[in-house]
Amino acid sequence: MSEPTEAYRLEARLPTTCEYRAICTAVGWQDVMNFGAAPDALARSLHAVVAEHRGATVGMGRLVGDGGIYFYVQDVAVLPEHQGRGVGRRIVDELVAWAGRHAPDRAFLGLFAAAGTDGFYRRHGFERHEELEGMFQVVRREA
Repeated sequence: MSEPTEAYRLEARLPTTCEYRAICTAVGWQDVMNFGAAPDALARSLHAVVAEHRGATVGMGRLVGDGGIYFYVQDVAVLPEHQGRGVGRRIVDELVAWAGRHAPDRAFLGLFAAAGTDGFYRRHGFERHEELEGMFQVVRREA
């Protein structure tokens, strides 16, 4: 039997680099992450939240951007054994609420979502726009 969502506590703070690496690895992101750059990237976050269960960090999410016009939901992840219990929903709710309190009028709140997660993010007010198409490029440094 799964524990109720109330068994999870959200804390407004950055994940530590160890927590960040552990959660990213647990959800299969280890091959696309540069963990050496993580300390600087985390420090530049606009806002972050972690989910804790029995004293252990089991989920995270953060907002990145310029803090004026552009805000992006980033790195929302929950350890697989804690997924499906509303933890990710609470993390995104908190990030969106923070942006609502701190972003100026007409700020852009966006995200890049993993395939198959459209429905999850639509429940939080995100939608696709015909006039916008998400694109990205991964920077590769020569060894």
